[in-house]
Amino acid sequence: MKNTLLLCMLLFYTWADLALAQTVEKSQPLDYVNTLMGTDSEFKLSNGNTYPAIALPWGMNFWTPQTSSMGDGWGYKYDDYKIRGIKQTHQPSPWINDYAAFALMAMTGQPIFDEEQRGSWFSHKAETAKPHYYSVYMADYDITVEVTPTDRAAVFRFTFPESDTSYILLDAFNKGSMVSIDQNANTITGYCRNNSGGVPDNFHNYFVAEFDKDFSLTHTWQDSSMQMGNTRAEGNHSGAFVGFPTSKGEVVTVKVASSFISPEQAALNLQREVGDADFDTILSRAEQSWNKKLGRIEVEGGSPDQKEIFYSCLYRVLLFPRKFYEYNAQNEIVHYSPYNGEVLPGYMFTDNGFWDTFRAVFPFFTLMYPEFNSQVMQGLVNTYKESGWLPEWASPGHRGSMIGSNSAVNIADSYLKGIRGYDIETLYEAMIKNTKSVGPIHSVGRYGAEYYNELGYVPYNVGINENAARTLEYAFADFNIAELAKALGKPKKKVKLYEKRAQNYRNLFDKETGLMRGKNEDGSFQTPFNPFKWGDAFTEGNSWHYSWSVFQDIEGLSQLIGGHKAFANKLDSVFILPPVFDDSYYGFPIHEIREMQIVNMGQYAHGNQPIQHMVYLYNYVGEPWKTQYHVRNVMDKLYTPQPDGYCGDEDNGQTSAWYVFSAMGFYPVTPGTQQYVIGSPIFETVKLHLPNDKTFVIEAEGNGKDAYYIQKASLNGTSFDRNYIEHDEILDGGTLKFEMGENPEKSRGTQAESFPYSMTKIK
Repeated sequence: MKNTLLLCMLLFYTWADLALAQTVEKSQPLDYVNTLMGTDSEFKLSNGNTYPAIALPWGMNFWTPQTSSMGDGWGYKYDDYKIRGIKQTHQPSPWINDYAAFALMAMTGQPIFDEEQRGSWFSHKAETAKPHYYSVYMADYDITVEVTPTDRAAVFRFTFPESDTSYILLDAFNKGSMVSIDQNANTITGYCRNNSGGVPDNFHNYFVAEFDKDFSLTHTWQDSSMQMGNTRAEGNHSGAFVGFPTSKGEVVTVKVASSFISPEQAALNLQREVGDADFDTILSRAEQSWNKKLGRIEVEGGSPDQKEIFYSCLYRVLLFPRKFYEYNAQNEIVHYSPYNGEVLPGYMFTDNGFWDTFRAVFPFFTLMYPEFNSQVMQGLVNTYKESGWLPEWASPGHRGSMIGSNSAVNIADSYLKGIRGYDIETLYEAMIKNTKSVGPIHSVGRYGAEYYNELGYVPYNVGINENAARTLEYAFADFNIAELAKALGKPKKKVKLYEKRAQNYRNLFDKETGLMRGKNEDGSFQTPFNPFKWGDAFTEGNSWHYSWSVFQDIEGLSQLIGGHKAFANKLDSVFILPPVFDDSYYGFPIHEIREMQIVNMGQYAHGNQPIQHMVYLYNYVGEPWKTQYHVRNVMDKLYTPQPDGYCGDEDNGQTSAWYVFSAMGFYPVTPGTQQYVIGSPIFETVKLHLPNDKTFVIEAEGNGKDAYYIQKASLNGTSFDRNYIEHDEILDGGTLKFEMGENPEKSRGTQAESFPYSMTKIK
């Protein structure tokens, strides 16, 4: 009995010590980030379509373990079991795919360059994946690989077994590449040119890799031919081996950098960002960089899972758009232009689809990272000067994906919220140009602009796909143009033009169904009309998803539907309807359809962006408790900190930004205004450490799993009945306090003066 008691006590204290150790261990925001969240994805079903990016915030280069073949947009899939290499990646999305990728791999025995044959078995049990550090044990070779990043470089650490023939290979990938081995300098240099579009003819990614161990063997390969003893190869697909004997536990360090400008710039990037620093020094710098950025938001309370989801999402928000600029020998900011192929002064950013990120990512930057937002705006000026157009989907140059002219929203929201340091007049000129015609590809400018400007909508029957979605998004962009024009003191005639166009959503409203519907050039509605049909008049959704895309005038939409109660009932219908769908436009159920179908939330399709703001709209019609219920339900049900942690594409931070905002308790339904709409905070306390050195605190007293309804609220000690908070109220610092409960409080936020902004006044 005594021994049993002693054993129990020992186990108790061991578990207690372990729990304490885990608590102490997770003392920084970075400790909560799980970069594998969302990596259990494939073409037919997305649980995020993410990969574990080893990078600094907005870094020019990311690194990631490669489990799939080169050119496969799903480069790392959680269920794969072999590692083919650790590659430098610039991929923003599997659908857009990668560019400028090359990989490092280590092995023993015979040198194998074929990527499938060289792959090594690995286990997630012997893998550590963090933003600033990645480690994996490659079982077939008894080698551990570690990597830690800078903005434009990285340091690798390979731990080898005892072997007479140990190798590190550099695979420069296909579509044009070159490698050159210098045994005197212990370096591999070269370039890769692989891309998926959006690059000029002279596009190169120049790389340099420095080794801390002499080479005893050198081989190269070109296409399918090994060249034993060679030191240079150039062709469609080139790569290099360097070999040496190793003792058990011997560590070989490789420092790698690249440049889109020149080989000399690549060497300069390596010297400037790594130099003589060792692996642990670079690791410490990367850790500090992430904790500084993530630490602008401090959360208390909530479950460990909720904290892990929160900071993992915040990590995703801070990856894109990526820096596409470098510092020359004079320490001047310069960039290779992915638009005209020249090396030019100033900032450049890329890898972003504004169709996704105008909704919450860029509004998040304007609030929490305005200095970064200003740099991005400077980059937009350069993009316009170099290409003649604003970007809508850039990777690295213009890409033909998605719709809208949502760059206008990002620009207006930035300026109207007080961010400066860029040429706003040039950006305004570019916004106006966008309204007049389509650019060199359909995703740039406005496809169907001539119809939209004349008729007030893009017709259904003139050969322009996704026409209703385009109309709705153009109208919201026009609202932002009008607001910016007012702020810049532009002629009233110009302001009124865009204010009028901001009301063009009315032209597609079908009174018969109470939904948005495609309209023909002669003014008749499309027939037949199936509101459950995906695509066609809409973009990756159906009418039930897109009918709420009137961000600028929810009151106007409410009046069209029949008033506040009818509007609330219509919102309810989204969750009550079965998840039926018509996939005839695509010919098969695209992954977004499946993601709606399987979560048992009716027609609510949070896995794609068009409907993500919809749950906040009850605030506009006097039923805010329904927003509180649905927001919390979406957070609890559709997000987990696991490899299947998202309910659809993460998309450059947008689905993550929705969670980050919502977990704090508010959301930017209408970029271009000064308001954030109230939801239901998931933590007991959130502290926003603002760039102006002030702190804004959100407290949720009595918060809990079932206590998600706001009973009372106060702002700096004064009763707060509004369903929104102003941007400046947050920037001024202070405390927004909620008292939470398990039952809806139906007397708070129900009066018109509590409703958020709409263009149309409440009757």
